[in-house]
Amino acid sequence: MYNYYFRETTLHPRIVAYTRGDVNGDRIPDGVYLTGTRTEDSPFVQNITLVIQDGRTGRFTNIKLIQNSGYNPTIFLGDFTGNNINNILIGINSGGSGGIMYYYIYSFINNRPQLLFDFDVYNEEYKYLVTYKDNYKVEVVSEKNNKKYIIDISNRGSDYLNEIYDDNGRLKSPISGFVNPLSGLYPVDFDSSGVYELLAYQKIAGRYNADSLGYVLNTLKWKNNMFDLDNQNVAIWGS
Repeated sequence: MYNYYFRETTLHPRIVAYTRGDVNGDRIPDGVYLTGTRTEDSPFVQNITLVIQDGRTGRFTNIKLIQNSGYNPTIFLGDFTGNNINNILIGINSGGSGGIMYYYIYSFINNRPQLLFDFDVYNEEYKYLVTYKDNYKVEVVSEKNNKKYIIDISNRGSDYLNEIYDDNGRLKSPISGFVNPLSGLYPVDFDSSGVYELLAYQKIAGRYNADSLGYVLNTLKWKNNMFDLDNQNVAIWGS
C-alpha cells in the first residue's frame, strides 16, 4: 500500500467504478474508486485496484486486490460491523459459465485498510456433499454446520430420470453432484438495525454445471471480528 495523487490518462488505469461516503470514520465523505485497465474492444478489466481519496486531506490510498481481473466491477458502501462507519464491498464477475463472482470487503478506519471478507476464504470454508439417492431424491450436506437437506427431483421429466433411475426408482449407479463457489453476495439489513448482513448464494449442481438443482443461501453476520454463519437455507425451483 502507498499513497499517491491519482490522475487518469490513456496511459494509466481508468476509473471503472466510483462512489462517495465516509469510510475512514472522520464523518467527511471520501471518494472510493475502482481503477483498472480495459482490454481494447472488450469489457474485460485487468489490474483492478481499490483507490480511496481522503475527503479531508485529498490524499489517495491504493489497495491492490488479490484477484484483480474480471468483468463489471462494482462498489457498495455500508456498515457491516456495527460501528456506524461504512465498509467497502467489492464485487467482480469472473465471466465464467458458472456465474462465479469475486468479492472482498474492506474496512478503512483511520485510513488503515483491513480485509474483512475474502471470497477465496469463504469458498474454502463452506463445503458441501451432494449425493443422489433412491426414490428421486438428492441429499445436500453442509459440512460447515453438519446440516442435511433433501431435494425432490421427481418432477424433472422422464428423459432425465430414466438416465439415472431404474423402473423401481433405484439408482442405476452412484452419482455425486457439487456446489459451486460464490455466485452472489448481497447486503441485506434483515432486522432493520442499520447494520447489513450478507446473503451468500451458491448454486447446487447435479451431474454437470448446467444441471441446476437449486441454491444454498447462507446469511452471514459480523460476530467476534468475523462474518459468522447466522442462517442457512436451500432454495429450489418450483414446478
